[in-house]
Amino acid sequence: MTTEPENNRTIHLREHYTIIKHLFKWTVLVIPIALMIGSAIAFFLWILGAAIHFRFAHFWLLFLLPLAGVLIHFIYQSVGKSSERGNNLIMDEIHQAGGGVPKRMAPIILLTTVITHLFGGSAGREGTAVQIGGSIASMFGGWFKLKGIDMRMVLTAGVAAGFGAVFGTPLTGAIFAMEVLTIGKIQYDALLPALIAAIVGDMTVSAWHVTHVHYQIEALPVAAPFVVSDIFHFDLLLLGKVILASAAFGLASYLFAGMVHEIKMICGKIFKHKWMIPVFGGLLIIGLYYLNGKPDYLSLGVDAEHAGAITIPSAFHTGGSDPFSWLWKTIYTTITLGTGFKGGEVTPLFYIGATLGNTLSGLLDAPVSLFAALGFIAVFAGATNTPLACTVMGIELFGGEHALLFAVACFTAYFFSGHSGIYSAQRIAVPKIFADEYADEASLSEAMKRRGYLHQKMSKYGITTKRKKDE
Repeated sequence: MTTEPENNRTIHLREHYTIIKHLFKWTVLVIPIALMIGSAIAFFLWILGAAIHFRFAHFWLLFLLPLAGVLIHFIYQSVGKSSERGNNLIMDEIHQAGGGVPKRMAPIILLTTVITHLFGGSAGREGTAVQIGGSIASMFGGWFKLKGIDMRMVLTAGVAAGFGAVFGTPLTGAIFAMEVLTIGKIQYDALLPALIAAIVGDMTVSAWHVTHVHYQIEALPVAAPFVVSDIFHFDLLLLGKVILASAAFGLASYLFAGMVHEIKMICGKIFKHKWMIPVFGGLLIIGLYYLNGKPDYLSLGVDAEHAGAITIPSAFHTGGSDPFSWLWKTIYTTITLGTGFKGGEVTPLFYIGATLGNTLSGLLDAPVSLFAALGFIAVFAGATNTPLACTVMGIELFGGEHALLFAVACFTAYFFSGHSGIYSAQRIAVPKIFADEYADEASLSEAMKRRGYLHQKMSKYGITTKRKKDE
């Protein structure tokens, strides 16, 4: 019988002592941060809901949207300053430490998001939650004297806590915080802090008795066997329909990201005085309301403003959305966010995906609630380039029965959205497009600028942006 050498036991004990020390350190560091982020998110969700329902009762507030936009503009010009870069600033700080994430980012984004929704702007809440998380985490990181990789990990944990808390999806929050930084690459060094932060943040929101909307996929009808379906014990016809729909979800993501980018670029060129941009955006939203005659595409789109309103929950039922509801919401939200109003993109992306899924289910003769759920997560996956996190989100929100279809939808949409996305600071480690023309694109900012309308115009007149390899 052989015995383990003494020096090997010493090495093993030292290794596990280091692991336990690491666990203890990050548990102690992250729990107070996540408690504060969770409490801030609970307050944000409560006040946001109150503002939205106040506008439901006082519809005339919509006509003050241009003035609200001017107010938001001057808030950022006077006290916001660098915090206006929002999520992109946090992502840049995680990639490489710079000027830091300002403490004022959290209260300012909370205030300006509530203003946007109070006056009828079409926006979401994830961007706000992530910025609240990043700002609070950075503040604690400064108090704890963290630097380098430790500050990077605590910022990632803050993002995870904010995202997990606002949607009630802690596992998704942890994966999202790591996956969203770089396309095609996940760094696991922040796995433990991110997971702890996301779980504690979500538990804190629950402790404040703030609840989330629950969605449900109805039981699927028993389908007739299709060719070899009996052999594989899988509905291959349904799988084909899911792949086809998911390509459309990816293109919807591409359209959304491209429109936000182009509207910002074009407005920045047209208007000499920047405060005029939100005035223009607010007037366009009011004009769109009169054009389609319904308030359904304002604000979040979760709660119904009137009986029969098109909302995310209604999209899970037959007749719960119009054929072009997804396009209307795309136009409303890209104008709102592209002209300087604040809030996130994700809840509108859920709306766009769910209503597009509803429409496609009719065209493809597919289950409505299943396709609404697939659109819900897949358009988000394409726009944020986070297919793994969105697959997990599908499981957390809708259960694991359709996990395979969730993965097929999210990964297909991810590829069809191309090198586009709502976070311009997102870097590209592994290109989606395997062609020499796209191989040197290092970030989404660079990729979208090249494909943009203005870039095309500049190229037409010989004003081109040089590529790195040519410099």
